[in-house]
Amino acid sequence: MKKSVEGSFLAIGFVLLYGSGFVFTQYGLENASPIAFLTLRFFIAFVILLCIAYYLKSSWPKTIKEFVHISIAGILTVGTFSLGVFLSISHGVNASLNALVIALQPIVVTFLAMQFLDEKINRYAIVGLITGFLGVCFVLYSTMVFSSDVVYGVLFSFLALFGLSLGNIYQKKYCKKMNLFAGGAIQTLSSTILVSPFLMYEDVYMNFNSDFIVALIYMSVGVSIGALSLLYLMIEKGAVSKVSSLFYLMPVSAVCISWFLFDKSIDIMMMVGVVVIFISIVLIMKRDK
Repeated sequence: MKKSVEGSFLAIGFVLLYGSGFVFTQYGLENASPIAFLTLRFFIAFVILLCIAYYLKSSWPKTIKEFVHISIAGILTVGTFSLGVFLSISHGVNASLNALVIALQPIVVTFLAMQFLDEKINRYAIVGLITGFLGVCFVLYSTMVFSSDVVYGVLFSFLALFGLSLGNIYQKKYCKKMNLFAGGAIQTLSSTILVSPFLMYEDVYMNFNSDFIVALIYMSVGVSIGALSLLYLMIEKGAVSKVSSLFYLMPVSAVCISWFLFDKSIDIMMMVGVVVIFISIVLIMKRDK
């Protein structure tokens, strides 16, 4: 019972923090170029995590191999995913279409988990995966805007999708003993190193107004530290294919945050989609008798 309650709190916290990140990313990119925003976000998260790890005397990797594994997982889950999302939004892909592509993550991760982690997927999970994606389509139906101008942006969304999916599998397989704070510092530093060379290829600008500062702090602390720490805890404790099903709730979280903070409307199609998504997650979590 205690583990179930703990898992529920982890899941709710993760969905709220990670899902709202799509909303705050859009606000941040209205006041900064994407690579500049990303580089500063990762570096701030690195400094905070490094200070926490030093203060708590966290355990660091004992071998170069372990250090490299943690770095690769971070480059995929943190760096590649964020780079893809930021570039797709900067190319005109709105948060809704972005979230729809990322909502394919449970399906991709489930397939990869079967291939590389030998996780068993029952018939309920298969139905749940399909149902969940349909639910996401319902949620995003009224907010979707697509045109030929954003084709390149959608390709970056798929880059984010595969970075996140491969990163989750890599994290589960090779980083089971990773300390959250020391490992997080390594991963955010690796991600900073990954994205910073791209600064040479963009027109760098940042407007340090209140909207940008709020977005920067939220993405650095709330998402890069808070949400990712919760994700790694859940991956460590459970099957990665089941943890990935929570990504079906990301568009729901983004819509709810937009409604609460920015007075965006919620229609009947969204409500139907939310119900369908919750049913799908129940099916995915269900065990065979």
